[in-house]
Amino acid sequence: MADIVLATFNARYWHSAFGLRYLAANMEELYGQTTLLEFGTSENTTDVLTKILDQQPKIVGLGVYIWNIEPTTKLVVDLKRIRPEIIVVLGGPEVSYETEGQPIVEAADYVITGEADLAFPELCRQIINRTPPLAKIIHAPPPQFDQLRLPYHLYTEEDVQHRVIYVEASRGCPFTCEFCLSALEIPVRQANLETFLTAMQSLFDRGVRQFKFVDRTFNLNLRVSQAILNFFLERCESGLFLHFEMIPDRLPESLRELIAQFPPGVLQFEIGVQTFNEEVGELISRQQDNGKLAENFRFLHDETGVHIHADLIVGLPGETLASFAAGFDRLVRLQPQEIQVGILKRLHGTPITRHDAEWEMVYSAASPYEILSNRLIDFSAMHQLRRFARYWDLIANSGNFVESRDLIWYEAASPFDCFFMLSGWLFGREQRAHGIPLGKLAERLFEFLTDVRGLDQESVAASLWRDYVRGGRRDRPAFLREFDLPQPGDAINAAPPAHRRQALHVKPVGRS
Repeated sequence: MADIVLATFNARYWHSAFGLRYLAANMEELYGQTTLLEFGTSENTTDVLTKILDQQPKIVGLGVYIWNIEPTTKLVVDLKRIRPEIIVVLGGPEVSYETEGQPIVEAADYVITGEADLAFPELCRQIINRTPPLAKIIHAPPPQFDQLRLPYHLYTEEDVQHRVIYVEASRGCPFTCEFCLSALEIPVRQANLETFLTAMQSLFDRGVRQFKFVDRTFNLNLRVSQAILNFFLERCESGLFLHFEMIPDRLPESLRELIAQFPPGVLQFEIGVQTFNEEVGELISRQQDNGKLAENFRFLHDETGVHIHADLIVGLPGETLASFAAGFDRLVRLQPQEIQVGILKRLHGTPITRHDAEWEMVYSAASPYEILSNRLIDFSAMHQLRRFARYWDLIANSGNFVESRDLIWYEAASPFDCFFMLSGWLFGREQRAHGIPLGKLAERLFEFLTDVRGLDQESVAASLWRDYVRGGRRDRPAFLREFDLPQPGDAINAAPPAHRRQALHVKPVGRS
């Protein structure tokens, strides 16, 4: 039992609530009265409520995000109905802006906006001492790292074995992209490097080999990023995996030399391209040197073992279907291993809303608040692009079709046009974009490549078969049984589970 419960719904079991661990680490004298509970968004909220009430808490703090706003709202409403005397405190980006009128805010007792690492413990003290604040909305100023106790000791052995371990060397972002909460002039703050690396060593000693950095701009401070890369390079061994979010046009020689020393599969860079349209970039206050970006991508692809996850956004104001297609084709030719086609979301508090009237931006009222239409892309076309994004993830990003996916646009001028055609054709056959078995998806891709694109059946079958067995599969789909194909090998079977998705993106030697 605990007087204070910190809880949230994670999107997946293997995710971990990094923010709640920061809160717990900074509870000071209240730490012994605090417990941390994590749930999945698929869990029944009544079961979750029961587990929280089993702790007999006086205060419940809940982390609210775009992916869990709906179950958390239900949880809060039910909690206040069954136990109205329990004080409910909300925090997180989903309730840090535009709080007025949100049902979850109306149901709760307090809301802490901003970074609540220090404000939440102080509020708990006030409540326990029976001197609660009168204001419901509490605005927390961004804390400096030297004010905080780092939370890494709170990762449990279960976390180490089964969950993503999130870490951060900095907070904030200097850029002002209007679709992002970082546009709200949140200052960049750097953790003490020595203290941070000591914490990383502690995690490493406990067996952690996968580190996901949540810094918005890992390569902003070159001194720090070099020190962190050197730290891990000295400890580089089998199973090590590092994820960083990188500024696309900032990769000086000092970083290049370090990055090139890591073996393949260790580094994953999430690189937000978002748009190649310079007029759109200016419209949304995003500065980006596209020439330098392309040069950096070519370096990473040709001279390093980095796995590149690149992001593009559909639906930005001023972006036409044609300009998005041109940007997509440009990115495909830079050959990142993954391209995440994201649908623009209208996050609470972001200044992207200043374009609503001029560009006729229409967003869904329900989470995740995706764009439905705008002046340049109507609802029908936007929905086709949403389907395009889903099929791209299933076929191009999954690693299941790394060789045969290139056949979709073989000898064509535009990869976008070909994949857009495929997505429409595929939906016409399946009438769904989810729940398609891999064998059926492979069969449909075979039909499209041979019947629609007119490619040679034997060659297509061979490519699909190589893709199919690279993941360790040994069954042969019925549509491939008529072809003379080799027995499955063990090319990818030995890949460590942590790197499996990255390993699946490696093309067979000698194939373009």
